Amino acid sequence: MGAQQVAAIAFGLVVLAGCSADSTPEGEATPTSPTLTPTSSAPSPAPPATASTTSPSTSAPATFDAVAAMHHIQVLAGRIGPRLTTGPAFREAARYVAQRFRAQGYDVRRQDFPVPAGNSWGVPVDAGTSFNVIATPPGFDAGSPYRLVGAHLDTVAVAPGAEDNASGISVLLELARLGAAGGTKLPTVLVAFGGEEPRGSGDGMHHFGSMHYVGEMSGPERTNLRGMVSMDRVGVGAVVPVCLGRAGDPRVGDDLLAVAQRESVEAAVCPEGFDEASDHWSFEKAGFDVARLGSTPYAGYHSATDLPSVVSRAQLDRTGRLIWAWLRSG
Repeated sequence: MGAQQVAAIAFGLVVLAGCSADSTPEGEATPTSPTLTPTSSAPSPAPPATASTTSPSTSAPATFDAVAAMHHIQVLAGRIGPRLTTGPAFREAARYVAQRFRAQGYDVRRQDFPVPAGNSWGVPVDAGTSFNVIATPPGFDAGSPYRLVGAHLDTVAVAPGAEDNASGISVLLELARLGAAGGTKLPTVLVAFGGEEPRGSGDGMHHFGSMHYVGEMSGPERTNLRGMVSMDRVGVGAVVPVCLGRAGDPRVGDDLLAVAQRESVEAAVCPEGFDEASDHWSFEKAGFDVARLGSTPYAGYHSATDLPSVVSRAQLDRTGRLIWAWLRSG
């Protein structure tokens, strides 16, 4: 396995587990508007930047801002709190995410799907409807090669979800800013998934948003997707876990590890057992090349103590620098 084995050894004794201040800076919009509609929306008038579908420019690239990422975590987990996928807090968080996608010039749409009744980490929950928030660069054409990066927005019923998974969403929002400012090698679709957290045991009670997304993909979207990465629990630890997607081609994970080495980002291969624990699994089952970033264990997992103080700014920076460098690479 070569580089993968070296990286796995470097990970050493880090044991990984499966996936999941109250103020807004002065002058920043609150997450109450605009309303997210079920159809595509035009970009906000005169956005500060426009999401680019072209190759990176030769000028100095935009850089990941971990302070901005931490602010998003403070809003999602500190102010909004637990985001059960069918509840009002989830919808408030989705408005916040959509607003920031639009501010960077992306076209944003909502994709609804049903979720069954079940049990959310000890709390009985009713059946209902949730949705994905999908951002595409202006002029996006699924008839050409592209990539997709996603993170789940929902939490289990009891958890504010700072690490699981406001951390992944915070990096996703920074990628939107970076993509608008500097461009990516391939056009990149950004998705905040709903319904990732389980409502019972078994594969069929998990990953509802990503399963629905894959099921709705058109022929061109399927043909031209060149890699999907899920960011799930990316703000804890000192090494970025890279889960390779062992059920299929590990190319995306291998590329991420190579980029990490080139960019001097501490990263290592996940142990086996984490390849079905996030939204990339829905894509992998459908035959796409995938990887997951994140999964380091922490004491607040799926609990009321999963608060912004759990998250490490340095780890967010590692993750952000890695995924941004990958998006700018061939």
